[in-house]
Formats: sequence, structure tokens, C-alpha cells
Amino acid sequence: MEALNSILTAIAKLGGEHSAATALQELRVATVNLISEVAKNFKEERKVVTVSSCEQEKCLQQWGEDEGVKSQLEISYFEGAGRGAVARQDMRIGDIAMEIPLSIVISENLVHASQMHSILGEVEGMSAETMLLLWSMKERHNPDSKFKLYFDTLPEKFKTGLSFGIEAIMSLDGTLLLEEIVQAKEHLRTQYDELFPALCNDHLDVFPPELYTWEQFLWACELWYSNSMKIMFNDGKLRTCLVPIAGFLNHSSCPHIVHYGKVDFTTNSIKFPLSRPCNAGEQCFLGYGNFSSSHLLTFYGFLPQLDNYYDVIPLDIDVESNEGFADTGPTSDWTSHMIRGTWFSKNRGFFRYGLPPSLLDHMRRSRNPFLQTFNLTPEKLEIELEILRDLCSMFQDMTDALGDAQLDDRETTSWDTKLALDFKYLQRRIFYSVVASCQAGCELVESELQRYRL
Repeated sequence: MEALNSILTAIAKLGGEHSAATALQELRVATVNLISEVAKNFKEERKVVTVSSCEQEKCLQQWGEDEGVKSQLEISYFEGAGRGAVARQDMRIGDIAMEIPLSIVISENLVHASQMHSILGEVEGMSAETMLLLWSMKERHNPDSKFKLYFDTLPEKFKTGLSFGIEAIMSLDGTLLLEEIVQAKEHLRTQYDELFPALCNDHLDVFPPELYTWEQFLWACELWYSNSMKIMFNDGKLRTCLVPIAGFLNHSSCPHIVHYGKVDFTTNSIKFPLSRPCNAGEQCFLGYGNFSSSHLLTFYGFLPQLDNYYDVIPLDIDVESNEGFADTGPTSDWTSHMIRGTWFSKNRGFFRYGLPPSLLDHMRRSRNPFLQTFNLTPEKLEIELEILRDLCSMFQDMTDALGDAQLDDRETTSWDTKLALDFKYLQRRIFYSVVASCQAGCELVESELQRYRL
């Protein structure tokens, strides 16, 4: 999708007066057709649920329209996904699904105009993002806030990995995500303790203690992690912002909207153009970024419905190498590799097996540093067999470390434990795919070796 849309962008830059205008138009039509074909393979079906609590969202949409928001989308609730946006009419590639005026974007300029800016500016190491976070903790309780309708639509409690309880965290045993969530929460707690109660004690009128508890701080962190966007302003600076209404759009591994993070200086607004068609009644998705499922779970509180290309298993290998000098003997050779689910690979023949080429090449060099060519000799096939068996053993051990999947109780678990178990299932699926690819590779190599032995 990215590659095809880059072609459309390049064609648009050339303009209609180009000497090859006819050929470029034909190329554009062909590219649009290809995008439509690719999009057919990425359908995320979720049933729209009509609920009475949409009233707050309707009020926010009306406020947005009064402030100059232009939208072809309607905020709705989706089964199993919460809020999202539905297309009001058929939209084509390049159509603007939504346009948000800069006047309702929550950015650091609001902090600069507030009473707390001069105080926070004196705090060593204070970032613009942290200032905004502290500003939003107070502003959400301001009955006269310009953004009251926006804050009213936000949940009382976010359901991200940062709010996982003990049971959910322990359910992640055997995964790297357990340590990542614990470290993230420890980092936030340290940051909070560095600020409070000192700010409340020194500036009670600006930082009332009841608004700056640890629970309120964590809420604000989850708000900014899960709803903020990086926006390029006209001065060339990239700023973290909250964009009311646009924040309701859900993420997809194949989104309709990809390129949106820049202020249009001619309209002083942020536009959200489509990178693929979206039909009336279809949920319109926004791309949050190229994030792994562990990142999306920790900071956004969900797992993608579609396969995620950015889900990888980091594998650090310490292989004894014989490339050292004769008098020094073998040397330790640490390398890191990223392993995806092997269903993404289409090359499952000799010397590939659906596995990362860099990982296989590294393991080959550790066994034979002078190996250059890939031909089917018995010596090289024996090396291949040894490598595949080693990898199979590694990933089988990782699978075993996750525990018995049959013991996972999904019926009686809380939201956070269920999400943790869903992530664990995803990890198992990746491990299983690698083990299955190694086993299939072993069968392939053994079959070829058998021919030589005959």
C-alpha cells in the first residue's frame, strides 16, 4: 500500500502538463486498481453496535463542526473494539475523510498560555510532553474549558497494558512483554515521584493535590500514549498533540489513512486523506504507526485483528566462531536477529525454509567461515540439518516456557488477563510457525541427503 501510494504521489508532483501525461494517467489508473485489489485482502469486519452512550460523541461532533471540522465520517461503536468511525458515503483514494482546524488541536501552545508554564519551565529536564500531560490533568476538571466536551468523551479508566493488574501481568510469564510493562510502570512511577508532592507543596494554588494523585497521573499518561499524534507544524517542528474527534479512529495493519501528520499552511488545518477506498458504512481506519503488538497492547490497549508484520521475536545468539587467530582459539560472536511468523515468507526451499536469511547465514558462518556458495553437497546439507535442528530446539524451548495453552482460562478472566492471554497466544503462534518451518526444512534436507546415500 505504501509503495503504490508513493507512485500516486510522484505522478501528482509531475502535473498534467508533463510530456508523457497520457502514459502517466494510464499508470495512475493501473496503480489505483492495484491498491483496490490489495485492499480486498485486508478486510476487518466488525459489527456496528448502536448504544445510547453515543450522545456525548454526537455533542462533540457538533462542537467540532461549529469550530470548523469537516468530516465524511460518523463516530460509532463497534462490537469488540469500542468507538470508531464509519464512512458516511463512498470515498476514493485522495479524498479527505476528515479535516481538523488547528484551533481545536491540543498542543504545547496551550501550556505556554497557562499559569503553570512559568513554574514548569524552571523544572530541570521538563519536556513539552510532560508539561502537556500535567496541563491535561487539571484541564479535564475545568468546567469552563474549551475542550470540556472532548474530555467528557474520554473514559474514566483506560484499559492499556499500563493498567494491567497482578494476575494479568503474571499471565505474561514467559514473554518479554512482562518485563516491558513492569519497567514502563516503574519508569512512570519514578517520574511521578520526582514531581510530586513537591509541585503541590510549592505551588498549591496551581497544582491542587486532589488533581495530581498517582492514579490521575497514570490516567493522563495513558491518554497521551493512546490518543496523541505527532504533528509537523508550519515552523518545521514536530509536536505531540491531541486531535479531538480524529482520535476516535481505530488502528489497522492496512489502514485507509496513512499520511496525516502535517499542518496544511493554506488552510491551517490537519487533513486526513485516504490511501485506499472506503465505502459507505465501512469502518475507516487510521495507521497509528509501524508498531509491534506488544507496543500496541502496552500503550494503546489492543491487539491488531490482522497479522502484524512488525511482530518480531528478538533472538540473541552467542555462537562460537573459529575465525580467530590460531593462538587465540575460538571467539564469542553475539548477534541479534528479529524473527517473524514464517507465514510471511514465501521462500521455503533449500537454504531458506521461510526463516530469516541473516540468521541462517550467521549460523552457517559460525560452523564454516569459508562457506561461500549454496549448492547441494552432502557436507553443506549436513550443516543445514544441524542448524535447523538447533533452531527447532531453541524455539521449542521458548514455546514450553509459555506454559500449557490448555490451562489458559478465557471464560472467567478479566479484560486485562484476557488481553494478556491473547498476546500469549500470538507469541505461541509465532513460535509454532518457526518450529514447523524448521521441521519441514529438516524433512526437505533429509530427503535430499537420502538421495546421496543411495
